Amino acid sequence: MEEESPPAFSLLASLNVAIIGLGLMGGSLAMLIHGRCRSLIGIDNDPVVLEHARKLKIADVLGRVSDDLIPLADVIVLATPVGAILDLIASLPSLHPGSPIVMDLGSTKAEVLERMKSLPERFDPLGAHPMCGKEHNSLLNADPGLYSGAVFVLCPLERTSSKARELAVQMVQAVRGNAVWMDAESHDRKVAATSHLPYLAANMLAAITPLEAALLAGPGFRSTTRVGETNPSLMIDVLKSNRDNVLRMLTDYRNGLEIFEALLVQKDWEKIEQLLSTGCTRRQEILKVSERNSQCS
Repeated sequence: MEEESPPAFSLLASLNVAIIGLGLMGGSLAMLIHGRCRSLIGIDNDPVVLEHARKLKIADVLGRVSDDLIPLADVIVLATPVGAILDLIASLPSLHPGSPIVMDLGSTKAEVLERMKSLPERFDPLGAHPMCGKEHNSLLNADPGLYSGAVFVLCPLERTSSKARELAVQMVQAVRGNAVWMDAESHDRKVAATSHLPYLAANMLAAITPLEAALLAGPGFRSTTRVGETNPSLMIDVLKSNRDNVLRMLTDYRNGLEIFEALLVQKDWEKIEQLLSTGCTRRQEILKVSERNSQCS
């Protein structure tokens, strides 16, 4: 059987791409599209990050936001935390005189897309969020395999051009992700359940675990609390931006825990087993759907 040909990236190959923010997400993206676009401009305000990026050779040109490199870009990818993305969008009209495609990789979408609507019509904006990551978010942890098989959510605005949509799809294909189109509100509601609440639960579990139990912290504890180690400053931005959805999920979670607590007090082991079985089955169903989507990439 002949090996499947790699997808064509003709549009991506014709464009100069600037990635602002060379952390885990931006750095990993740079590793994958460097050489597949016309030129890659890496931008970060941290000199230590820029020096490491030079050693990794992940871009053709490197510099800070103030270095006047942004006007060279046909495509601007905002790969900073959400709060910085919002600030950068507000600054773009003064940073770029042309008509670039603007994408972001932020963890929430409704607030970001609302801010994108305020960009002058010459800008061509599109929201994006790759459903992957690590608990450590620096360039030191960047990985060319990070996006492989991951769902890559794309959230267009009404004004988003067909060119920007095609570019986004080619970029997702270049990193071997799976493009899924979705509106911003649906995205934020769903990630509150699959990403933001799990972070809070993992973080709180770690916080309430007594240090004297550390000797008995095996693989179950480590896997359950892993995401709780994510940079708190990064997560504060996410929680601010998706506050209402997270509050709704916290209410559902608290109600579920209260049901378990009441059944434990009552020693109703039969109902407890039923609830545990329901959770077990739901997890299997969710992972089956998730794996099916990953195989589509």
